[in-house]
Amino acid sequence: MRHGEVENPDGVLYGRLDGYHLSELGRQMAERVAEHLASRDVTHVVASPLERAQETATPIAKAHGLDLATDARLLEAENVFQGKTFGVGDGALRRPENWKHLVNPFKPSWGEPYVDQVVRMMGALDAAKDAARGREAVLVSHQLPIWIVRSYVERRRLWHDPRKRQCTLASLTTFTYQGDKIVSVGYSEPAIDLVPAHLRAGAKPVQGKGKAFGA
Repeated sequence: MRHGEVENPDGVLYGRLDGYHLSELGRQMAERVAEHLASRDVTHVVASPLERAQETATPIAKAHGLDLATDARLLEAENVFQGKTFGVGDGALRRPENWKHLVNPFKPSWGEPYVDQVVRMMGALDAAKDAARGREAVLVSHQLPIWIVRSYVERRRLWHDPRKRQCTLASLTTFTYQGDKIVSVGYSEPAIDLVPAHLRAGAKPVQGKGKAFGA
């Protein structure tokens, strides 16, 4: 699961920074997904250590009477633009000193290698599978690592157009195991009616809509 909407009025690419919590709308998203999953056979709930993921996972764990676990492998991807604004027309990309970080979109040159994200996310998935073997686990993470591990499992190239990621706020990307092998991948958006139009898949970032920046 991707976390809910974050309170980010300044449009900062928050990355792994502490102090970025869910907005009121984000909390509604988390509650909506908790309700959606209430009837599922969930026996393990684990989240990235970042506040927005922890706050998203908490109502899900509570609904199933579970303690919330934490796994650092579910963290957001590292990014050299962390802490900077990334807006349309006035953000970090306008500054020549940042252009050197954009030379290689295949690795990518601006952050954590895609392959490294695959390794840690697959490790987190396998650990959750073992913790809930034969039943279900919920992992709360962030858009880029979720999309990268899904792309790996579905045998797509890892470099991609960020605007085309299918991973909206509070969405569920489901990996079904048969034994120790992933046999299918699913996707659903239980809170899509709560997601603002400019934050949906394929939407163009809008200046002044600061919450679009970060994952």
